[in-house]
Amino acid sequence: MTAADTRSSRTGLWGGLMLGTGAAILGLKWAEAINPTTAYILAIIPFALMFVVFRSIMANRRGGCGPVASSAARRYTTGIMATSVAYVLGLGIAMWVFRNLDPSTGVTWVLAMLPIAPILAMIYVMGRYIAEEQDEYLRHRAIMASLVGLGFVLAVGSFWGFLETFELVPHVPGWWAVPIWAFGMGLGQAWQSMEQRSDD
Repeated sequence: MTAADTRSSRTGLWGGLMLGTGAAILGLKWAEAINPTTAYILAIIPFALMFVVFRSIMANRRGGCGPVASSAARRYTTGIMATSVAYVLGLGIAMWVFRNLDPSTGVTWVLAMLPIAPILAMIYVMGRYIAEEQDEYLRHRAIMASLVGLGFVLAVGSFWGFLETFELVPHVPGWWAVPIWAFGMGLGQAWQSMEQRSDD
């Protein structure tokens, strides 16, 4: 198997995981095994995998130039996968205990930290990648995608906040910021890929 075949199969693997987790979450929601709020929270997993897919696509575009993945990219991929799994486990445990065991206030605080800690770790992993990536082009792409994600959070948050202030829409919990940021980053990566294709 050539290096190009290896990169292509990795893209397929990550893409399959992204689509598979998204389909599983939708299936659970439609079967009413999870409520809509839980489904939206779990949606961070396919969004996180979307970044790995874009990174793999970029490695394919670079062809035989340089190694398949830098050590920073490998740490990023491992970190994103680990924090995504920790998030799912933390959320599942927290929701089950909260709904079934009627925990005390102190225990509820600890339960709330179970999904929060992996989100903070995920943000750290993304920031560490930007700081450690030696390839200036890939670092630039990651920074631009992060800025698009941040802009998306600011725009959507401000828009919804004003509508909420005037009682036109219901309140949205603050944890929505991370999935919106992840979605914005994905749009940023897609936009940069389209720009690069138009330049080629």
